[in-house]
Amino acid sequence: MRSDTQRTQTDDAGARDARPEIVIAPITESDAGEVLTLQRAAFVSEAQIYGSADMPPLTQTLAEVEAELRAGDGLTARIDGRLVGAIRFVEDDDGVLLIGRIAIAPDSQGEGIGRSLLEAAERSSSAEVAELFTGSLSEANIRLYESVGYREHERIPQGDGTDQVFLRKPLHQVGDPSERGASG
Repeated sequence: MRSDTQRTQTDDAGARDARPEIVIAPITESDAGEVLTLQRAAFVSEAQIYGSADMPPLTQTLAEVEAELRAGDGLTARIDGRLVGAIRFVEDDDGVLLIGRIAIAPDSQGEGIGRSLLEAAERSSSAEVAELFTGSLSEANIRLYESVGYREHERIPQGDGTDQVFLRKPLHQVGDPSERGASG
């Protein structure tokens, strides 16, 4: 994963000064407490959609988050020092970038932070394909993922009338100048 910090503007040229800059940086184990707090706040709306708070992002412990941060990569998004977004990912042995735990602060959702984190995670990887999943009732998530090129790959029924929806996106094609390590 690249270790540099990326700065992103989410607004148009006419409103450059209206919105603060989003700073995207590698996630570290020292971010674990903030990430857990953000994750819980972000996934409350998912719990409401599904009628249950019994989902890993809400039941995960600090020790589990710390272990995940040691085992994989991730990015944070901050505005004026405040953590407003996080994403975690790992590349598997088959060349697939497995993306998970995309969490955006509730008051910052819809501001382009999730899109910026997804795109930064994809750029940081040498994987050929990216994969993520969400629940079938999470329509806003599915719209976001499809808007950045993800397509449904598989649906797994959950036995409660919902499905786990897996989406995939091809990343670096042979000869693609955005391929990791390419000059340009």
